[in-house]
Amino acid sequence: MRADGADVAVLPIGSFEQHGAFLPLATDTVIACTIADEIAAAHPVLHLPPVTISCSHEHAAWPGTVSLSAATLYAVVRDIADSLRRSGVRGLILVNGHGGNYVLRNIVQESAATDFRMALFPGSADWDGARTRAGVRTPSNTDMHAGELETSILLHAHPELVRPGHETSDWISDDRKHLLTLGMPAYTESGVIGRPSEASADKGKELLAGLVESFAEYLSLVGAEKEA
Repeated sequence: MRADGADVAVLPIGSFEQHGAFLPLATDTVIACTIADEIAAAHPVLHLPPVTISCSHEHAAWPGTVSLSAATLYAVVRDIADSLRRSGVRGLILVNGHGGNYVLRNIVQESAATDFRMALFPGSADWDGARTRAGVRTPSNTDMHAGELETSILLHAHPELVRPGHETSDWISDDRKHLLTLGMPAYTESGVIGRPSEASADKGKELLAGLVESFAEYLSLVGAEKEA
C-alpha cells in the first residue's frame, strides 16, 4: 500500500517464537504489522509486507520457535533496501517487533554512510513515551516478553488471538545478566517475563497512538534530502 507522494517505506519485522501459552507464535509480527498499519493510516508511507521470521535463538527451547541467522536477516533487509533505492524510494524505516533483532541496528548504522537513509522504530524513548501515555504499570525491564505491553496491544488490535490465561501468567525475572549466553529457559519456565495480568485493550490503544505520534520525527528525518 502506497500513499500518494510517499517516498519513504516502512518494513514491519516480526518473529516466529513462543509467547507463553496465551499469545501466538506470530505475536511480534502481529505487533509490528499493527504498528505499521496505524502509521500508514496517519502518515504518507509505502507500507511493505512483513518479514515474519528473524533472530529468535534465545527462545529455541520452546517448540514452534523458528529463527534466521543474523547474517540471513541482514542480507534480506539489505536486499529489500537496495530494491527500494533502485525504485526511487528515498528511505526505509524498519518497524521492529522483536527485541532480539540486534543486527538491525548495524544495518541502520551502515546506511548513515550512504545516500539511502534508514531508521529503526520504535526506539526505547518511543516505547517509554507510549508506555507513560498508556499508563503501563510494569517497568520496561520487568515487562520483557509476553507481558503487559504486548498483551495490551493484542487485546486492542486482535483480541481473538489472545487465549485465556494471561490474567494468571505473571512471571518476574528482572536479573537476566546472562540472557545472551543461556537463553530464556534460564529465566522463565513458562516463556513469559512480565505482568500480562496488568494488560488491557485501552492500554493497547494508547500505546499505538503514542507510537504513531512519535513516528512523525522519524519520517521527517528519513524523508529529508541528505546534504552533499
